[in-house]
Amino acid sequence: MTSSALTRPGQRERLPVKFSEIDWRLAGLTCVIAGVGAMMLYSVAGGNWEPWAAKHLLRFGACLLVMLSLALVDIRVWMTVAYPVYGVALLLLMAIEIPGVGYTALGATRWLNLGFTRIQPSEIMKLALVLALARYYHGASARDARFSWKLIIPLAMIGMPTLLVAHQPDLGTAMLLALTGLAVMFMAGLSWRIILTGLTAAAVAIPPFVMFVLHDYQRQRVLTFLEPEKDPSGSGYHIMQSLIAMGSGGLLGKGYGLGTQSQLNFLPEKQTDFIFATVAEEFGFIGCVTVLIVFGLIIATCLRIASLSHSHFGRLAAAGVTATFALYVLINGAMVMGLAPVVGVPMPLLSYGGTVMITVMIGFGLVQSVRVHRYMELPKGRGLF
Repeated sequence: MTSSALTRPGQRERLPVKFSEIDWRLAGLTCVIAGVGAMMLYSVAGGNWEPWAAKHLLRFGACLLVMLSLALVDIRVWMTVAYPVYGVALLLLMAIEIPGVGYTALGATRWLNLGFTRIQPSEIMKLALVLALARYYHGASARDARFSWKLIIPLAMIGMPTLLVAHQPDLGTAMLLALTGLAVMFMAGLSWRIILTGLTAAAVAIPPFVMFVLHDYQRQRVLTFLEPEKDPSGSGYHIMQSLIAMGSGGLLGKGYGLGTQSQLNFLPEKQTDFIFATVAEEFGFIGCVTVLIVFGLIIATCLRIASLSHSHFGRLAAAGVTATFALYVLINGAMVMGLAPVVGVPMPLLSYGGTVMITVMIGFGLVQSVRVHRYMELPKGRGLF
């Protein structure tokens, strides 16, 4: 960044100057992951672009344009729409409970039926929650963020959508929302005393929560995670096949397009939740580590962008988006390796699926906006508004 741009911030309002400030390393890294995803989708389809690889690339191309466009949006606009977007997302989650409006599939009511299309409000809430929390903490004092009765406000902002999503039921997304919200609270300066107390309370509450609150199929997933070999052809089938695929790849893998578990359809959801197991089978330990390194570089780049922002809103918004992305990678990776229950969280940009890709790329558009407007000072304001 030149000194002239620092001393003359008005120069940054021109679109060519803004465009030059986009972090092209982040854009390039997302292209790498999406490209690997297309390559794996081509493989699991038996060497065909249909039905997954071609659509994956087309969606990513469109989402990349969206990300670059959102990067040019003034960060003050993001801050202005934070609460309204959160409010709309919350109302949409509530509307799912209305008979005839909520759309049910596979035993879960997670979509809104608009007639001409269906939308999943929980995906909107992932970004809306980050924006709303960043907006709240931008106007909060350091003392209120660390330890104060006012912590009830961000906890309520996290709790309401988490409970609504858990009721759908969608345990994976509910867990993602809760962990993302708590990550933002931590980065905002939450007291370690509260963090340790919360972790202790969570550890105590998990057993009764699993036994008495979860739905039967969710409870079965947790029990299967603890003993997958107990029912290898039933409830433990997914995780057992994933472990077989990952273990059979060895150090270097069986070779591109030669993965037996995926090619012979033993591996379930090979194009979505378990695509990382396909990477392990065909490219082995080295391939998995390489993919994880690229994910790590994306996370590190986003965190660096967050650290460069001059506004508290920008720092927390970028860090919150990064936390969401990192949790996607962490939960899916742990799931396919048998270190966490199967909760239906895909590997971002690698797995097939348009909804998650759109959410992730809009989030990266926000991160890029923080990068482009990193020197902009935002008024603190007080209270909720």
